[in-house]
Amino acid sequence: MANYMDMDTLKFLLYEVFETEKLTELERYSEYDKSSINIMLDSVKSWSDNVFFPAFKEMDEQAAYFKDGKVIVHPVVGEMMKISGENGWIGATFSYDDGGMQLPHIIFIAASHIIECANNSITGYMGLTGGAANLIVSFGSQVLKDKFVPNMIAGKWAGTMCLTEPQAGSSLSDISTLAKRNEDGTFNLSGQKIFISGGDHEYCENFVHLVIARIEGAPLGTKGISLFVVPKMRHDDSGNLVSNDVTTAGDYQKMGQKGYCTTHLVFGEKEDCQAWLVGEENMGLKYMFKMMNGARIDVGLTAASTATAAYHASLQYAKERPQGRRILANGQKNSAEEQTFIINHPDVRRMLMLQKSVVEGSLSLLMEATHYHDLSVAGEESKREYYHDLLELLTPIAKTYPSEMGRVSISNGLQVLGGYGFCTDFPLEQYYRDIRIMALYEGTTGIQSLDLLGRKLVMKNGVAMQHLMKEVNVTIEEALANDELSIYGTQLKDKMEEAQEVIMHLLQYAMKGEHERFVSDATVFMEYMSTVAIAWQWLKMANAAKLGLITGNKEFDADFYQSKIHTMRFYFKYELPKTLGLKATLMHPETLTLAESDASVFA
Repeated sequence: MANYMDMDTLKFLLYEVFETEKLTELERYSEYDKSSINIMLDSVKSWSDNVFFPAFKEMDEQAAYFKDGKVIVHPVVGEMMKISGENGWIGATFSYDDGGMQLPHIIFIAASHIIECANNSITGYMGLTGGAANLIVSFGSQVLKDKFVPNMIAGKWAGTMCLTEPQAGSSLSDISTLAKRNEDGTFNLSGQKIFISGGDHEYCENFVHLVIARIEGAPLGTKGISLFVVPKMRHDDSGNLVSNDVTTAGDYQKMGQKGYCTTHLVFGEKEDCQAWLVGEENMGLKYMFKMMNGARIDVGLTAASTATAAYHASLQYAKERPQGRRILANGQKNSAEEQTFIINHPDVRRMLMLQKSVVEGSLSLLMEATHYHDLSVAGEESKREYYHDLLELLTPIAKTYPSEMGRVSISNGLQVLGGYGFCTDFPLEQYYRDIRIMALYEGTTGIQSLDLLGRKLVMKNGVAMQHLMKEVNVTIEEALANDELSIYGTQLKDKMEEAQEVIMHLLQYAMKGEHERFVSDATVFMEYMSTVAIAWQWLKMANAAKLGLITGNKEFDADFYQSKIHTMRFYFKYELPKTLGLKATLMHPETLTLAESDASVFA
């Protein structure tokens, strides 16, 4: 069996940390139980072992490419779309009325984690199709739903999101793609979009692009952005699919994730690109954020999964590679002894434990976010907004921490392998290349950091942060009630009080109207808050592990539970103290990065 992730850890998080079975008590998810969920997850693991993992290296070596006006991708993409459509995975979380399975999102990302650990280039094709279809379901008319969604969730038609333009990257207020009204209520679209993931290939007969554009005469800036459905092919009067004047101009060749095509699309070169408005005019960015926020969680999951696979490759190598000898009590080495496996060297163990703490902490945080999503959709009516606010706050962290620290984790894995880590004989170099894009997808780390500090922290006068403090305190109180864990509960309690101090220090600039100063160290603040958030997740896991040891849970053995507690202790010793240096930076009186601070600094 392929060794790229740990099913026990996945199920521990699902059932003992997040108590997912309680979700099945809610009406929306009542048709599921632990047994059916496990059957589903085990089948996905088998599917990944037999189909996706074997294609992982091939998709890198046989990268997607553009030729004769077409994008060529690995055949496993076609198999993914076919199987996922037939098995209902593309619309798995949709309501029954919309052709879905009403699967809890936390189960869906658990299944996606398995696939992405096996092959991080494959799920984007399915995920973007589901995301685009969900956007039409959420905001489109019944006519649009009937016209596009059934073929999308069946895997026959793919879906994309089209935001970025050559002259407007993250600055969406500067997009120039134009929509002109037609007499029949449709629009003619013209413009270009770049970096469109999964934008074209031979394994789907049509591509349904969700495009943001400006209607002719609309207000400037983000207030004038509308959302459109723009298919590559449209039906003519006879019901046949014909060209909709959407041209694939090329496919970007990338450093990593080479099996995941990234296209350049041109709309309306022949002035015959028909588009359908989604929802109301000038509300496009608000609608698109629904898909973008989901995509940010997906990117965080792909990063966590890529780093997870790298960790297991590193761990396997360390268990099998003999080198050197352990230091004896007298400080010497016995040269007559056989070489020991490198997993017995303290520094190698440190690097492996860093990997473990990052990848499992990341997965836990992503499950926390999706658990909040499930409760915001189907939980107690009076608390849905509470959980939605928590999800909003955690989303930029859940995207950023796995992307940034996942890269650090894989870098440590390369170090474990030494020179072999730099060679194509082992997969670490590919994982390292693949994960680098995750800090760029769906908004760079800087964009996510601005979102966290400049928007999410202050929204509704800071109510989301108050909710998060409440949730963390529940974990702290549970730890304080246990002799072994109480010291760590106290550490996290102190850290949360320190975080409040940092936040109040930064807010003073916002209150004085110094908004650029307020967000100037947003990325440092992101690192600070992310480090604290993962400490919370590890204490939460340690609480669950301790309960498993006390109650004698037979699903996992004592060594498994002790490993979670040990990794929590590692994180609190090696990672959490880093916030002290970050705090010093955030509260430092000097401002050194504003353009006015020193005009000659780059002279």
